Amino acid sequence: MELSILYRGPLASCDYDCGYCPFAKRRDSPETLRADREALERFVAWVTAQTDDRINVLFTPWGEGLTRSWYRRALADLSRLDHVGEVAIQTNLSSRAAWTADADLSSLALWCTYHPDQVPYERFLSRCTELRERGVRFSVGIVGLPEHLAAARRLRTDLPADVYLWVNAAEGHTYTDSEAEPWTEIDPLFPVSRFPHPSRGHACRAGETVISVNGDGDVYRCHFVPRTDPSEHLGNLYDGSFRDALRPRLCPLTQCDCHIGYVHMPELGLYETFAGGVLSRIPAGHPAERRRLLSITSARAAGTGPQ
Repeated sequence: MELSILYRGPLASCDYDCGYCPFAKRRDSPETLRADREALERFVAWVTAQTDDRINVLFTPWGEGLTRSWYRRALADLSRLDHVGEVAIQTNLSSRAAWTADADLSSLALWCTYHPDQVPYERFLSRCTELRERGVRFSVGIVGLPEHLAAARRLRTDLPADVYLWVNAAEGHTYTDSEAEPWTEIDPLFPVSRFPHPSRGHACRAGETVISVNGDGDVYRCHFVPRTDPSEHLGNLYDGSFRDALRPRLCPLTQCDCHIGYVHMPELGLYETFAGGVLSRIPAGHPAERRRLLSITSARAAGTGPQ
């Protein structure tokens, strides 16, 4: 079987101080860091042993993982496994990329977010240049706040054309058509992020071929469905009990407004758009083909294209 895993361990510390984030500038205790390292090493050992499956992994830590050696090592080790298709992590890119020399770059990818108020522009761009020179696959993104528009335009100009620059609609922010237009010029897929997607009763791969796993190996359908209902606990990764619970499921939430959630809704067609880069948010194909797929997907999200 092919299984995509969103892994989130105990790590909750970050070197950035974003005003909207409860984990900004948080420091984990030595005990938490030790527990996170042990949990991650256990997870890597489990993935390594699953040679009969095709595994894809996205690390979604609350904090910044790449400042920790065990995340860098885990990414490199997993990337070299024949049965791992894609391994990626969400990162602020504050760390240098020398560690990627130990990775298989056909599997490794980075989901990088630019925070204009947290890092000098030139430093962030130099990190992207370093990734490019090393041959690392990556996407770059920014939150679509009005005060970030100039920085986003500058970044789109300075990044190579075939590096996808995505824009996340700011949480709780609504965009008029005129406000959305400049963001769509930067990211043709911004219409997909602009509005939350109605999801209650809609099909989703979460809980069937996509799962969320915590540091203890507890398995849930996704990060966003509340875990207060015992039925949402699908079992445990390490005793194999989760496997019997995998099946098609309809979403119980009113809406889904995060890419790592709605990308798995078949009706949006995003597996086609991001083929080979679903977890790292990297669109597929040659730039010309990519533009075609982005156009189709944006039209579908706006209700004007083929469904």
